[in-house]
Amino acid sequence: MKAPLADRVRPTSIDEVAGQAHLLAEGKVLRRIVDSGDLPNMIFYGPSGIGKTTVARIIADRCHKKLCYLNATTASTADIKEIIGSIGTFETENGILLYLDEIQYFTKKQQQILLSYIENGDITLIASTTENPYFYVYNAILSRSSVFEFKALTTADIIPVVERAVRFLSEERGKSVVISPASIQTIAGAAGGDVRRALNMLELSVMTAEENETEITVGEELPISSAARYDRDGDEHYDIVSAYQKSMRGSDPDAAVYYLARLLAAGDLPSACRRLLVCANEDVGLAYPQIIPIVQAAVDTAMTVGLPEARIPLANAVILVATAPKSNAAYMAINEAMEDVARGVGGPIPRQLQNKHFDGEDAPVKGQNYLYPHDYPHHYVKQQYLPDAIKHKKYYRFGDNKTEQRFAEYWRQIKEK
Repeated sequence: MKAPLADRVRPTSIDEVAGQAHLLAEGKVLRRIVDSGDLPNMIFYGPSGIGKTTVARIIADRCHKKLCYLNATTASTADIKEIIGSIGTFETENGILLYLDEIQYFTKKQQQILLSYIENGDITLIASTTENPYFYVYNAILSRSSVFEFKALTTADIIPVVERAVRFLSEERGKSVVISPASIQTIAGAAGGDVRRALNMLELSVMTAEENETEITVGEELPISSAARYDRDGDEHYDIVSAYQKSMRGSDPDAAVYYLARLLAAGDLPSACRRLLVCANEDVGLAYPQIIPIVQAAVDTAMTVGLPEARIPLANAVILVATAPKSNAAYMAINEAMEDVARGVGGPIPRQLQNKHFDGEDAPVKGQNYLYPHDYPHHYVKQQYLPDAIKHKKYYRFGDNKTEQRFAEYWRQIKEK
């Protein structure tokens, strides 16, 4: 049985690697490390299918170290000890390069076993992860490694790889594989930045293509589907929900609807609803306070009808939030107040606000002395509400939108009177 096309056409030199010019172009830091042959411990961080394993294999070939490969999802402590046991043998005289895929799945204990061998240079570690290493990798290993972030590939990055694979298939099969530039563009675009996925789609397209004695013709009807990246527990999830909320906050309805579509395509209705509610309160807030029950009603409707119909009330609410005037005045006020509470700023509640109806003998002034605002004109009377230590503190500052400015003007006139 043949290996997958992605393995058969895997690059053998740095120049053949798709994308990653910020790391691998002439003069860039990782390229200089590879060319020097003097390897530090490294962590490759980024989505799957973008060349992390390929680069590690090229590095191993160039530095003449014995390459050991472990996938942390299946490797055990015994597998680690087996590699350690080979240190100092004839086959490892130039050292061991351990490529540890998905290091985030190793326990802290498993990572600690490697630590001393990494420190003394018996093992050079190249670890890869699709998750943020600063959250998932043991700090002692992280502090002894250089972290390199591999970027998701663009359609333009993937097109040359697909074209090279077409030439490879033509030579391998002894027949010309004919595929239009538009179809290559479609495959590259539908791969979601994943070279492996693009090559799998190409191979399937060739396998199902029309064939005659001299050529294989790939038609326009390609057996592919879009492959937007998404993992509810991974970085991509947090990137999408972050972009979703920031697009609403930034008053860009087009981007907000796009990221809503990404969430709904992945079936992540709860995240779409939760971030929408947060944004209505945090970012629109007092600039248009009526929006809060409107968005809540849209979310309730979406959760009641479920997908796919949920997209309709959510689209209404997302566009409303994105195009509404914005104010984070209440958000800033409560954050500042909570910071003061956490620091113990404040003191005793003023006597007139306490829930007491008697005074001790030591009270210099008898009576609660609370002034009931509704007994006064315009339902307002000046009295102290904050504790003495912060009685002049200002947490809330009126936003510059029409709603809050109307309130500000009203209370300015009342309080001046």
